[in-house]
Amino acid sequence: MKRDDALWKGLIEDLFDDFLRFYFPESVDLFDFNRKFVFLDKELEQLFPQSQDDFNPNYVDKLVKVFTKKGKEEWILIHIEVQGSRDKNFAKRMFTYRYRILDKYDKPITSLAILADKYKSYKPNVYRYELMRNELYYKFNIYKVLDANEKELKQSDNPFAVVVRVVQTALKKDKLSDNQLFDLKLELVKELLKKNFTKEKIRNLLQFLKLYIRFDNQELINKFETELSIIQNQKTTMGLEEFVLDRERRVGREEGMSIKEIEEKTNFTKNLLTQTDFDDEKIASLVGVEVDFVRQVKASL
Repeated sequence: MKRDDALWKGLIEDLFDDFLRFYFPESVDLFDFNRKFVFLDKELEQLFPQSQDDFNPNYVDKLVKVFTKKGKEEWILIHIEVQGSRDKNFAKRMFTYRYRILDKYDKPITSLAILADKYKSYKPNVYRYELMRNELYYKFNIYKVLDANEKELKQSDNPFAVVVRVVQTALKKDKLSDNQLFDLKLELVKELLKKNFTKEKIRNLLQFLKLYIRFDNQELINKFETELSIIQNQKTTMGLEEFVLDRERRVGREEGMSIKEIEEKTNFTKNLLTQTDFDDEKIASLVGVEVDFVRQVKASL
């Protein structure tokens, strides 16, 4: 099984509003979510130029300009690092990023390191330097994926809770077989499709899930694609059924019925539709509803 931490880069950009709410709960009060987020990837590359051969898949960096609610031109910079392995120089790199960004923009900066590695005790969050009574101390935010509470993640309605669960699942690869990981991956798909996310967000999260937890075994790859297709088709069907039932309830409410009355009349209507040959008008008369209500119940069947 393989992981690709570089996948974080596109997902952070696609779902950045959710990212802020998940990792910085106070951001709702601080930032203007109606203003466009500005991603400064090219500017970051200029500050930290790399040769074409110097590709490191173990970390991902982002720099984002976010406007505050204080005024039209009040903004801060959020520096994000996703670290997928242990690195003894990581804290120093975080400090280096910080001072170069500050030197270029002279704007307030907050930094976050998402530690997506498998080492429980690896939690670098401070860079310290001392020499001849001079001392430098820099502390930055970290989010350790392994420490995240699985129960809380399951209950969360934020898409990035799903992202963290995907990464947690991938980190179990040394303890589980490919088949066990396959089952966990499929379970994540089912949980994701139950969430009340937009189609675009579900598509982005599914893509991340599919590519972040990858298998060398072609048989497993094919099996997963088949299972995914079946689950998505079931979700589409259920979505249509839920839509019809919701419309049925709406018709009932328009007729002044309570939820309990709607349920009782719905069940009565279903029984008449399935156990008699009465037409819609006859059933409507017996149940005491409009013909439209009967037709909605019929459609749900």
